[in-house]
Amino acid sequence: MTIRIGTTRSGGPLLRLRATAPAALALAALMLVTAFLAAAFPRGVDAYETRGVRAALTDAAPDQRMVQITADGADATAQALTPRMMDRQDRRIRDQFASPLRISSDDAAHGIRITAALPASDPWLPRPDGPAPAFSLYAVSGLARHGTVVQGRLPHPASHGASAREAAVTVATARALRLRPGSTLHLDGLALRISGLLTPRSPGGPYWAVDSLMATPALVAEGNPPQKLWRAGLLLAPEDGPALLSTQGKPERFWRYPVDAGALTGGEAPRLREQVRSLQHGPGLVRLRAVVGADGLAESAVDGLLDGFARTRDAVAPIVAVAACGIGTVAAVVVLMTGGLAAAHRHRELALLRARGASLPGLLGRLAAETATVALPAAAAGCALALLLVPGERLLPALLAAAGVGLLGTLALPLRAAAAHRRTRPGVRTDLAAGRPSRRRTVAELTVLVLAVAAVVALRRRGTGAGGVDALVSAAPVLVAVIAALLLTRLYPLPLRLASRPAARSRALTGFLALARAGRAPAAGLPLLALLVALTTASFGGSVLAGVATARDRAALTAVGADARLTADKPLPPALLAALPAVPGVQDAVPLRLSTQPADDTGPPLYLVIADADGYARLSRATGLGAFDAGALADPGGDRPLPALVSPSFRTRFGDAPMALQPEFGQIVVRPTVVRADTPAQPGGDFVVVDARSVARLHPDTYADPATGPSVVLLAGSALDPTALRTALRAHTTVPTQLTLRSTTRARFADSPLQQGAERLYFASVAAGAGFALLALLLSLLQTAPERTRLLTGLRAIGLPPGQGRRLLVLEALPQALLAALGGTLTGAATLSLLGPGTDLTPLALPTTSGPTPTTAVHLQPDLPSLLLPSAALLLLALTTALLQAHTAQRHAEATALRAGEPT
Repeated sequence: MTIRIGTTRSGGPLLRLRATAPAALALAALMLVTAFLAAAFPRGVDAYETRGVRAALTDAAPDQRMVQITADGADATAQALTPRMMDRQDRRIRDQFASPLRISSDDAAHGIRITAALPASDPWLPRPDGPAPAFSLYAVSGLARHGTVVQGRLPHPASHGASAREAAVTVATARALRLRPGSTLHLDGLALRISGLLTPRSPGGPYWAVDSLMATPALVAEGNPPQKLWRAGLLLAPEDGPALLSTQGKPERFWRYPVDAGALTGGEAPRLREQVRSLQHGPGLVRLRAVVGADGLAESAVDGLLDGFARTRDAVAPIVAVAACGIGTVAAVVVLMTGGLAAAHRHRELALLRARGASLPGLLGRLAAETATVALPAAAAGCALALLLVPGERLLPALLAAAGVGLLGTLALPLRAAAAHRRTRPGVRTDLAAGRPSRRRTVAELTVLVLAVAAVVALRRRGTGAGGVDALVSAAPVLVAVIAALLLTRLYPLPLRLASRPAARSRALTGFLALARAGRAPAAGLPLLALLVALTTASFGGSVLAGVATARDRAALTAVGADARLTADKPLPPALLAALPAVPGVQDAVPLRLSTQPADDTGPPLYLVIADADGYARLSRATGLGAFDAGALADPGGDRPLPALVSPSFRTRFGDAPMALQPEFGQIVVRPTVVRADTPAQPGGDFVVVDARSVARLHPDTYADPATGPSVVLLAGSALDPTALRTALRAHTTVPTQLTLRSTTRARFADSPLQQGAERLYFASVAAGAGFALLALLLSLLQTAPERTRLLTGLRAIGLPPGQGRRLLVLEALPQALLAALGGTLTGAATLSLLGPGTDLTPLALPTTSGPTPTTAVHLQPDLPSLLLPSAALLLLALTTALLQAHTAQRHAEATALRAGEPT
């Protein structure tokens, strides 16, 4: 007959929860944390992508984040150039901008300008080389809002029949061209009287910075031969815009709209890019021309900035996806292991119900209802917590991830119970060392193994450098871990059998019992898979983070050449050169002369480095940039060519033949003797390094002249004091100098929000994976903890010493821990070998806007500490847990003996 589970004495789900409150609370905590992480991950990705796209626009120059619309004004009527008409067109253009194309209304401007500067005929204006200064005219809106009048007033519209019109200039323009209120300029028959001087309220803002002549004059060189002349801007009243039609300056109407990135999100970036491109070349341009005329054009660099952001995001996403797939797999396995632990603890109860006729569907429904009352509310609470604490614009991915966690937590116990109680049969003791897997299990394992190997082979053939998130690439650690778990599960009994034979013949009890119990423990399956995936993800993540740090260190060293670099346009005074070695933190200071020499083959110029060979060789060894022996550059004496250290490209271009160079203190002839790819003074490029003592012997007078002294100093020191260095510079020189620190340069490589966010999220994923791996290890030990406790209690009762009890548990846990640790190391190495050649860390390590970057990609390389430390930590943790469990079981045995009245 069939018994209805709802009517048995075991009670309903709520009654069952009250009876197992600790287990229910543990499940709720696991569901809460797992759902929080699952929901927080997509929102974390959204958050750092949003910060990245905003930084890509806000950190760009004002003219780069501007949408500028222009239309020819020469063919327009005077009525079309009036402020009223321009304002109406401005409103109609703004109406065409829809989200996510938001503009900063306060910084927008429109008006009329001339595109061909007009020369001034007034003789009192400054003329550096003779040509008269040329002025650009602007009749622009919003001048009163963006400028502060310091003298005079803003220009007023000219009255009908007036002989002169008014214009304002900035203080910088007035100072350079000797203008003051009341000055009159004559440009192409147009008389302009200066009405006032003003200062920009935000000189670096879009209003002034897009066309720099509006705020700041420029001294330019024009003509052949080049002659210097001043270029500046004059600011007219908007009502005087039609007057520009009478000039030869080619008037043009313009509308400038700075893009407001304050509310832009990462998900809106593609739509914004398409909108901007539509304004430039698509339907948006057609609508614009219906407003401003058939010759209207839209220009913007915003789409280019968004393209750069998209390239970086697409390059970073696959690396982050590997961590997400790894932690997701480990979390899923841990949830299933939790269900397995609960099923093991309730094995007798469920077996009894099945023996009394309970149907399997009814039993599974009862178990699902029990776990759902805990898992679903906890998953909902975790999702709500993630939505509250982690910013992000997408809601659906977070809800789906949390729902998946809740569903898996609900079904974990029923699924494990179904696998264990599908048939009512007496329990059979598992023995890995002596047992033989069934044919069905063998076929299933071979099927999974073949599919995993096929996926890995396909991945290896296709490569990982295509960009974007690829599910196969992201699942590579899981695939390799599945292969390793299946292979290790099959291989694990072999060493146990070999070790069990001598242990069985030995008189010692501990070794035999430990090996026998290790062979009966559930070493394979989900716990091993969880540990392997976690260790592989940790190894991969540690190698990624180590590779990023190494790439940034190398790029900073390549950019600076040492720990600090001091450069000047003129030779540095001897007093400063003598004082630098005494500055706190400076371990070595190498002055050098760096000059550019033209090449005979019309190729790139040569960089000639003249430095003391001993000090420069010492610095090269310390930095690792082209280390060499100073004796290789020793002075040969006489008229023989000087030995030189050269780059490979120099040797390819000119060979080993002597070559004459002409520095400022006299000709020298060099012969390549040492070839290095890099050198501290000039990493990369075509360089030539010679010993300063050889040059001083050839040209003693000119070399000793202070006018030809060193202008570059490379400083080495692990604890340089920037403040002390700057103090020494102020005290010993008045020459303008530039101090570049390697630490500061490296910090700039990590200042991109996109890279910072991805790196933090990756680190958090690896840490969470390690936490789940720890939980998986504890769950696997808890599953057999009651049996261990009973064993130690019985052995203690028959006289087993406490030391041997501890040794028994350690030896029992050692084979499984060694299996997981060794397998994790090998799996991590295999994954890095698989993904390393195609994983480019350059976008994650070096933002494209952070200055010098390596010419070659930074590929992922195995990091030995990242491979060994997680496995060693797992092994140590497993043994520590075994010792703690032995101590707890020992105390339990003593308490049992006392209750029985036996002596301890």
